[in-house]
Formats: sequence, structure tokens, C-alpha cells
Amino acid sequence: MTEQTPAQTPDEAVEETGTADELAFDVDDLPGGALAALEAVLMVADEPIAAVRLATVLALPTARVEALLEELAAEYRGDDGGRPRGFEVRRVGDGWRVYSAPVYADVVGRFVLEGQTARLTQAALETLAVIAYRQPVTRGQVSAVRGVNVDGVVRTLTTRGLVAEVGTDPSSGAVLYQTTGYFLERMGLSSLDEMPPLAPYLPDIDAFDGVDQAIGDNR
Repeated sequence: MTEQTPAQTPDEAVEETGTADELAFDVDDLPGGALAALEAVLMVADEPIAAVRLATVLALPTARVEALLEELAAEYRGDDGGRPRGFEVRRVGDGWRVYSAPVYADVVGRFVLEGQTARLTQAALETLAVIAYRQPVTRGQVSAVRGVNVDGVVRTLTTRGLVAEVGTDPSSGAVLYQTTGYFLERMGLSSLDEMPPLAPYLPDIDAFDGVDQAIGDNR
């Protein structure tokens, strides 16, 4: 009787072979090598990314990616004698992400609060209107109404406290957003019922069922 080999976990498979879908190029051949490639990916991540996922993206063994992450963290701290950076890369839960360094929290907080007083852009106002009149709604549905990607605008509105996450869509798993009490306060309203009757001029959100699956919006 032949002894069967236990099935590998995804992490073990990446550890052994790098990734199931190999890149058409070697990240070590890029300017700055694998370390710079890893850095580039982390800079665009808006949530902690697991080392195994980073390994898959870079087509590298997970163990090497974890070593590179530790190397970046030490470099940003100035452990090698270099200048400490205003940001750091750190593990949060099962993932890694770039954050501003805690020592600069007061400076960053001052910048964020100053931004609260800035006027909203036309894009932000249009996005806020769609959310207000069709809430709860997903980013994909808002994007479908406006015809443009609204990820950055929704983050801005969330940061300013005008909209907030209120769960997930049961069919797609995409995050749902709605306006907040602070929105009503800023608009001088006691309830959403006092908003002008603009909703009939907006398309029915039900017409955009399926857009979240199509764009992979499940965050």
C-alpha cells in the first residue's frame, strides 16, 4: 500500500515553490530588487496584507518575504544608523501595512483636523449626495451611479465623519455605507426626511445589483 503525502497548505506551497502563478520576470531584477518591489506594494495597500499573499504577488517564498518585511521595519526605524522615517511598517493581526510613526501622532492629527475644515470637492459632494439619497449603498453602486471610481472619495468622507460603514451587502459581501449624525448636524437637519426630494431623479440602486461582484468590491 502506497503511503499518501499530506496535502500542502497554501502557505507551504508558496514556501516551497514561490507561487502557483509565476511572474514573467524576477522581482530581484527590478531597480532596488525585491525589497523595493515589496515596498511598492505596501505603499498602495489600504489594509494589512498577509505575508503569504505578498509572497504570492512577488513570486517569492514566504520566509524570504517575512525577512524582507523585518528588514524594512528596521530600516524605517533607523536601526542601521540611517535617519528614522516618519512612517513604519508593522504587523497588525495576520498582516503587514505601512503606518505613520506613533511619535508623530500629534503632527498627523493636526493635519487631519485641519483638513476637516476644507471645503468638499465637487466629486465628494456628488458622492455624498448619492450615499445620502440611496443609503445604505456600496462603493460599487455609487461608482455605477457616478460613472467613476469613488474609493478615494468615500475614504475622505469616512475620515471626515460624514459617512460610515454599516455592515455588508448580503448578496455580494461588499461594505455598505450610510450618512452619520454628524452629516445631519453639518446639513442643519434633524432627520433624513428633511432632505429635498432629489431621490426620484437618481437611478434605482437595485438596477446595479451585481456590480460589486463584477469589480471585486468585497472590502
